[in-house]
Order: sequence, then structure tokens, then C-alpha cells
Amino acid sequence: MPSILSRRSVFAKNSILEEERVVEELKRKGRKVLELNRGDPPAYFPTPKYIIDAYIKALRENHTGYSRAEGAFELVDAILKRHSRLYGMHAQEPDVIVTAGISEGLHFLNTALINDGDMAVIFSPYYNQYMSQLRMDGGTPILERYDESNSWNIDTDSVRRSLSRLRAQRRLHRVKYMIITNPNNPTGTVLKRSVLEELVDIANEHRVLLVSDEIYDEIIYNGASFTTIGKIAKGMPHVILNGASKDYDATGFRIGYALVPESDRLSEQLKAKLADLARVRLSVNTPAQYAVAEAMGNAKEHQRTLRKMVRSIERSVNYTTKRINENSFMETVRPNGAFYILPKVDLKALGFKDDHQFVDSLLKSTGVQLSRGSGFGAPSHIRIVSLPPKEILGYAMDKIDYFCRSSAKGKK
Repeated sequence: MPSILSRRSVFAKNSILEEERVVEELKRKGRKVLELNRGDPPAYFPTPKYIIDAYIKALRENHTGYSRAEGAFELVDAILKRHSRLYGMHAQEPDVIVTAGISEGLHFLNTALINDGDMAVIFSPYYNQYMSQLRMDGGTPILERYDESNSWNIDTDSVRRSLSRLRAQRRLHRVKYMIITNPNNPTGTVLKRSVLEELVDIANEHRVLLVSDEIYDEIIYNGASFTTIGKIAKGMPHVILNGASKDYDATGFRIGYALVPESDRLSEQLKAKLADLARVRLSVNTPAQYAVAEAMGNAKEHQRTLRKMVRSIERSVNYTTKRINENSFMETVRPNGAFYILPKVDLKALGFKDDHQFVDSLLKSTGVQLSRGSGFGAPSHIRIVSLPPKEILGYAMDKIDYFCRSSAKGKK
């Protein structure tokens, strides 16, 4: 009997969660598991009380029905004011579509833009949902890269060559967008303004929609500075994806948004179709929208809690980076944003065939759960979430160090 499943459903995978069944089995046996695979700030930084109180207030005021499909006016207004306050942007209410996290925003973009065989430029290492969402919607990736030897900065010359080649082949019209993550997940790289300017020039020259995932835009440290694409791409079509999950420490609220600030023909078409998709979906979590509107509107309280969280993340990331580079079998570039580290592992010296086997064996042996780099387009790497305090990360690194030494010794 033929399978009832669609061919595209094979791409419905999330490498971050692929070891969950192993974790459940270990926990049933009474084993302790340290989960450093998931970027979930509330696990270590409780969502601020003023946001929780706003959620409760929304419930008590009976904001429990469907909201406006494109997003409650209160939240849309707070989003517009946030981007004006932080970046001097002056977008309008129709420019914002509220989504159930960035994942739904990606799905909306692909549904709106991608026909079977259309393409999108994705930079590797990438957030793994970029690939899954694109392939599930019938698209094909054009893989460009962040250069590890150059502190994970983008190889813009390669991008220009790829798009010029497609233009010569008369296939450039099939390239629907180019997406970047800034700061990057999984490398923690904060892109320099000069790199962003080059990408804007490339997108403008080849008339490719530029999409910037800026979900970590306020989690910046080690002296780095963040530039939103909205300050550089003025006058050309672009989309900013953002939300409450990371900066506002509210992953479970599932509040994201797509901001399309320009008014050219392509942007207006895209905004109209994103609104159509929002109406098909009906509504995002209504009380959560009111809570996030309060969070974005209360800039003083937000900055107070954010500074504390970012200082802690900076300490944890720098400590873990140091420990990684002291391990004879790993090396990594120090991040300047978000809270991920992507070390390269000498799998050959350790006797592992690939990073998947390494991560699986580490989990079963030590109870430390990481994500394989190949799930982010970075084979022979692992992704470590550095949200916990130094004490917990020190315990994890001790386990990883011992596991590496034991594996190398066993190989001899």
C-alpha cells in the first residue's frame, strides 16, 4: 500500500529535538540530564514579573477570544514604537504582521513567495528551521557561508558570484529571498555594518528580497554593536523578523512578528499576502499579545531586567569559550551575541564517524545534551547553549572534557 504521507513531509525534522526520546528514557531510569540543546532563556531567567502580571491582567480583562488576525492593535503599536525608539525607524501599522513565533513567520514567507523549485539564499551555519521550512514549502536552498576562519563573517564575494551566475543562466527570477540571522544562531556572530552594507548592495543589484532574523538584537556583549538591516536597506524591499522569545525572555508566549517597512510594489504585495495568511490562521495567543505589548512599552523595566540577563550570558559564554579552547579536541570562535557557541570537534582523533554519533554518545555516557552542528549546516561541529551559570556550565565542560579524553584513549 503506498504511503499516505506527502513527499514534502520528509523535511519535517528538528535536529535540536531529535534526542528527546533518549532523554526521556534516561530520565525514566533516574539519570540526570543537563539540557544544553535548547535556547530557552526562561529555564534560567524567569520571565519578568511585570510581564507575567500583564498576562494575568489580560486574562482578567477577558482578552481571551480571537484577536485581530494581523495582531492586536496594542501590540502592533508597541512594536512600531520599539523600532522607533531603538533604531529610529518609522514604520506604519499595516507594515506589521504578528506571528506565532519566528517559525510561523518563516512559514508565512515561504507560503507567500515560494513555488515548487524556487530558491532562497541561506547562509551556513543557519538556524535549522530555515532549511526545514523552505524544503517543506517546495523551495530549494542556495547555500552560501559564514567563514569560520574569518570569525564567522559572511563571504560576500561568493554570494555575488552565485547570483551573477544565476543571472547569466536566466534563473535569477527563481531566487525569492536571501535570509540572514543577526546575531547568528548557532555561531553568536554579530555582523559588522560593512558586511550588512555589502549584502544590501548585492540584494539591491540583483533585486532579491532581503530577510533579516533579528530575534537576538538586544543580546549583544563583548563590546560588539548591532545594526538593524532597517537602517541600511531603506528604499528597497526587506523584511525584519523578530519577537518576544529571547530579548523579552518569553519563549512559551509564542509571539513573533514580520515587519515589512517599505512601500514599493513588492513590499505592498507581500504585506497584503501575509495579512491573508494571518486571517487563514485566525489569531495568535491573545493574552500573550497584551503581555508583550506591556513588555515592549515598559522600556525602563525591560532594560533593567535585560541588562542583568545579558551580563550573566556574557560571563557564561566567555567562560565556556575559554574551557572549549582549553580542550585539545575542540576549538571555537568567541561569540558576541545571542547565547550559542559552535565549537569544531576533532572527530577523527576521538574515533567518531560524525557529529551525530558524538552527540548521541555524549548524551548516553554523561547526560549532557547538545545539538549536532550538521543540523545547522556545520558538520563536525556541536552547538552548546550557554544560558546556565558558570557552575552548571563548568560541570558540563568537566563531563565533556572527560568524555573526549576517554574517547581518544579508547581509540588508541
